[in-house]
Amino acid sequence: MDTITVALAQITPVWFDRGKTLAKVADSISEAAGSGANLVTFGEALVPGYPFWIEYSKETAFNSPFHKAFHAEYVKQAVVIERGDLDGICRLATEKKIAVYLGIIERPGDRGESVYASLVYISKLGEIGSVHRKLMPTYDERMTWAVGDGNGLRTHRLGEFTVGGLNCWENWMPLARTALCAQGEDLHVAVWPGSKRNTNDITRFMALEGRSFVASVSGLMRRSDLPSDLPGIERVIENAPEFLANGGSCIAGPDGNWIIEPVCDAEKLLLATLDHTRVREERQNFDATGHYSRPDVLELRVNRARQRVANFED
Repeated sequence: MDTITVALAQITPVWFDRGKTLAKVADSISEAAGSGANLVTFGEALVPGYPFWIEYSKETAFNSPFHKAFHAEYVKQAVVIERGDLDGICRLATEKKIAVYLGIIERPGDRGESVYASLVYISKLGEIGSVHRKLMPTYDERMTWAVGDGNGLRTHRLGEFTVGGLNCWENWMPLARTALCAQGEDLHVAVWPGSKRNTNDITRFMALEGRSFVASVSGLMRRSDLPSDLPGIERVIENAPEFLANGGSCIAGPDGNWIIEPVCDAEKLLLATLDHTRVREERQNFDATGHYSRPDVLELRVNRARQRVANFED
């Protein structure tokens, strides 16, 4: 099958509510499958939401009770994969025969109470193929997210395509992109919390550089979506703009031209059918990890070991 249909679910989380946000994710998966999609993608940290309180509360003081309270609730609402928090999504992927890329805040069982911005790939068989923890949180994200590792730098076969993905500003990291390209990636999923300023330029030049399809999928967040019953939320609301995240989901082809231009200011399911023939055509004259590479001169080493504090030998 040379073609696949990809769905970009640009939706708003139910901020700080894991269960209700997963229910919205499930609805989007069903809608995408009903529209004939083979893959549905979601924005960065969608479940249970991006930590907007840091920027818009303007609270960055060390040991701040305000920040501690928000962080504690955020950790409580994070996804624990080992607990089975994604089991329902996996079952739905199997039922609907659709693959899923989902951005979550992950709290691993063996890393204390630390959380990661993780991108989870679920196959159409309902199997979790990779959990990629963001390598380096950006700027104020470091006040609440831990630093990830290379374990999730993996690609997955989907029809004729090989799909991989990165979180937000990781997409600016040439070596992270190379790690995926070197595994045959020709459909790149870039997930973002939501802003056209993030997706407008990089989507097209990643596509042109890799001679790959690139799908940038973003979340959406309006001031009116902030939950009024969250303690301390008033400080966030008073500083927040109308749109904290305005979307900007889009798809570029392997020639760097738009297939879907950035879509802003609305929750929407975007669909496009991609033809692998276009990858083969564009790589005739440039194939970054193929005939245009020089592994005898330039070589990348990638550590994919999962970080652990302790390794036990019994």
